[in-house]
Amino acid sequence: MKTWLLSAVVTAAALTPVLAQDAAGPAAGPALERLRAERRELAFRPRGILMNNDGCDVLYYPREKALTAADFLARRTTGLAGTGVGAIAYCTISSGFSFFTHDTKVGTLLDRQPGDFGLQPGMRNIARELIDQGADCLRLVVDHAHAHGQEAFWSMRMNDTHDSAYRPDKPYLLYPPLKVEHPEWLVGDPIRRTPHGRWSSVNYAVPEIRDLAFRYLDEVCRGYDIDGVELDFFRHLCYFPSTANGGVATAEECAMMTDLMRRVRAMTEVVGLKRGRPILLAIRVPDSAEFSREMGLDIERWLSEGLVDILVTSCYFRLQPWSASVALGQRHGVAVYSGLSESRVTGETRFRRGSLEALRGRAMNAWQAGAEGLYLYNHFNPASPLWKELASPAALRGLDKLFHVTVRDGRPGVWLSGGERHCRRPILTPGQPLSLEPGRPAVLEVDLGEDLAGAVAAGLRPRVTAHVRQRGLADPGRLTVALQGQDLGRPAVVDDWLDFAVPPALPRPGANALAIALAAAVPATAGAAAEAPWTVSCEGTALPGPAWSRDRVAVANTLAECRDGALLVADRGTANGEYLYFRHGLAMGQHDETVIEARVKVVSGISSLIFGNGTAGQRLRLYPDRVEFHHDPGVKVAMDTTDDFHTYRLTIRGEDVALAIDGTPRLEGKGCFRARGTPYRPEIAFGAASSTETGEALWAAVRARSTAVTVLDLVFSVRYGQE
Repeated sequence: MKTWLLSAVVTAAALTPVLAQDAAGPAAGPALERLRAERRELAFRPRGILMNNDGCDVLYYPREKALTAADFLARRTTGLAGTGVGAIAYCTISSGFSFFTHDTKVGTLLDRQPGDFGLQPGMRNIARELIDQGADCLRLVVDHAHAHGQEAFWSMRMNDTHDSAYRPDKPYLLYPPLKVEHPEWLVGDPIRRTPHGRWSSVNYAVPEIRDLAFRYLDEVCRGYDIDGVELDFFRHLCYFPSTANGGVATAEECAMMTDLMRRVRAMTEVVGLKRGRPILLAIRVPDSAEFSREMGLDIERWLSEGLVDILVTSCYFRLQPWSASVALGQRHGVAVYSGLSESRVTGETRFRRGSLEALRGRAMNAWQAGAEGLYLYNHFNPASPLWKELASPAALRGLDKLFHVTVRDGRPGVWLSGGERHCRRPILTPGQPLSLEPGRPAVLEVDLGEDLAGAVAAGLRPRVTAHVRQRGLADPGRLTVALQGQDLGRPAVVDDWLDFAVPPALPRPGANALAIALAAAVPATAGAAAEAPWTVSCEGTALPGPAWSRDRVAVANTLAECRDGALLVADRGTANGEYLYFRHGLAMGQHDETVIEARVKVVSGISSLIFGNGTAGQRLRLYPDRVEFHHDPGVKVAMDTTDDFHTYRLTIRGEDVALAIDGTPRLEGKGCFRARGTPYRPEIAFGAASSTETGEALWAAVRARSTAVTVLDLVFSVRYGQE
């Protein structure tokens, strides 16, 4: 029997009588009622900020730096004393399920060195060094927090899958022995990956997995002077093969997770009674009870049964306004913390979501919605002013802020098939822009938690501006913006941003309705029959300019270079991630016409022209002997694509795509441009092959035009400083 498994079996045998008692819970009586009353009071204790430390200060410590407890704590913990951080949730990695950096006997100590796996050679893992010095990382953080009037939680990632880079022929730092020895306990495998979630997730339908999760929590609750435990279900959102393979969790699977939560709650009460102080139970989950239930997490039942003290919502994505989570918590008497994870939105320019001003705006929105506190994730600099500034509405008063429509644009459908159906908030980022058509205005709700009237009454002089980032608009006068029904007038132009001055008395705290409308363009010459100009263009005489983005999935076996007036794009490998496309955002209206044209000569294999509008999508596949629509392979034209350059013109109207080749109509693709299982990004892309294919072609030109305009971003700024 393997060492780690023998240890787990021995521990389980020793704990069997205790665990049986804990499963039933402590006997009712005055002591238990006092414990529960104290726990309810502690749950609503003002904390300001609950800071999550992911534990990488242990896993990646400077290789040549001497190690002392003080040096370790100085990296992320010491500087938080005296700030607005009332509690620290310390995660002892818990990656791969079973790997930990605290002194565990039930799990497996993660003492591997990252450099041995080709990761961060300048760093070392100090988990064992700290234990050998007499105090592990968790005990040091707990003791330091208590010494400075802060609470300490242990954060356990319930199904972390940062280990999914593992392959049988390529060991990985975070892939634990448990998964090597029990691949049948996983939802998938590295070869046959699951369409949703990640293949290396453990399967909570397996009783041994639920038992291990319970024992990990039990060991820490008994062995450390923690104030609470955080069950982080958002890292990562996959618990059953049913959801990993495109379905929803069954009632039986939900019951399994609820039973686990009951066991954990009972155990914390037994331990709390023994030590004379409660252990709080926090969970981090999606902000939709319906979405969570379909994942197998019946959080509304957990709350109704009193199994949770603190509800933390949001991470990769946010589905509802903060007020929805607050209302859910209030119905069940649970404290609600708004999760402010770092932003991962790409393509930003002028107003960045990761800035301090944007974090202030996010914090103010959460406070205004009624959150009991803030939960900060992936923010680690202890010297940052955010730990003081975000901790209360009073601390935020009079500070400059930014308010975005969308801060995190992760796709819920990655984890749950069709998960976007639960979204109740507008999504607008450079990666998920809005296509605005003439005569079809769009209305966006923007949360603006700033009390501007109160600021004016306090003698402050806020300046409010609505900033709209657009692409494809030559005349700014065509775009009108109205807030609460009031037109904001003509904008100032700053690069591709349009700045609209907003009267400070106009926005109200909370959701603000902003309507954007696009007027029809006036022809350059009355009655002109000439075609409208291209709004997107790439000539093969040079590599695509900065408006185009290039796939960076793989560098090996891919090539892009200019040859005799055309751009050669080649994919000559079949490894995972080996393909190459150039991409450009494109507004494609649902009603008006979009034209895409490419002049191409196929060299070999498969190349594609990809186009989408944020929902619908299609790709024209170019083979040496034919062209066809990828999602409708029966719609094709047999031809020699290698004999010369040919011009392929796609005309999209609604769900229909017409194809003309060298000026001759060849296909009428009725219904070929429609919604697919995974939404297509609103863009045009051209390039070579896919991971398992090869291909190369010479692209002389790629062009597109649309009557729509792309709105890439919408930001409100509130400024108090000097102009």
